[in-house]
Amino acid sequence: MHTPAQHSHTLRRYLGPMLAGVAVLLMLLVWSLGRSPHTGDPAAAEAVASAGPPWRYGRLDARFTLIEYADLECPYCQAYFPVLKRWIDANPEVNWQWHHLPLPMHEPAATHSARLAECAGEAGGQAAFWNTVAWIYQHTHGGGRGLPPGIQPPVTTPELRECLTSARPDAVIRAQAEEATLAGISATPMLRVIDNHTGRALLLAGAVEGDALLSAVDLLASSSEESTMTEALSETPEMPADDLSDMPR
Repeated sequence: MHTPAQHSHTLRRYLGPMLAGVAVLLMLLVWSLGRSPHTGDPAAAEAVASAGPPWRYGRLDARFTLIEYADLECPYCQAYFPVLKRWIDANPEVNWQWHHLPLPMHEPAATHSARLAECAGEAGGQAAFWNTVAWIYQHTHGGGRGLPPGIQPPVTTPELRECLTSARPDAVIRAQAEEATLAGISATPMLRVIDNHTGRALLLAGAVEGDALLSAVDLLASSSEESTMTEALSETPEMPADDLSDMPR
């Protein structure tokens, strides 16, 4: 039978690491609750972005990435584009990554517009890419009917014209479309939300509303926190059975 002194020594021995583990978990919780609130600053969202395909809008250091598989002739993508842009502007912890997925029913106009957007990005950088996508959606007839005859893109440079005569944009579009096919994605818009801390992802179909996007982000974040808690608890030393049986009641 253990003496009171032995009980005290045993408690200090095993409860010390457990309390340390709890302190770590509390620090993680405080960090999570204390993250910067949404700023809704479009300039900040646009300030940092990728320099080439796949093109990103928003902060490169954002914890979450929202990949949109989209067709520049898709009417649903067309209507969703400004809605999603506003949502990204208001949620700087998420950046937006574009993946081309021209649908066969919208060809050849879908690939023609995708080539124009890619070459605009190659010639003018990320801002030119996103501005050209917005311009295409503003002017296209949609549904595979394409842009009005004779209409000129917002910025036409020798670099853009040279790109359009090359196979470079086709390689990018084809690679992204093939990636979508391998993932079983065949409709647009389709969204994949990724937690860049853990690599976990959720696939969402259609023009998902902002509240549902926030729920997806929260679900990924909570999954990460639960995983961290489980790992921390698994590293806490277990108390021997005989010590548990002799605990004062």
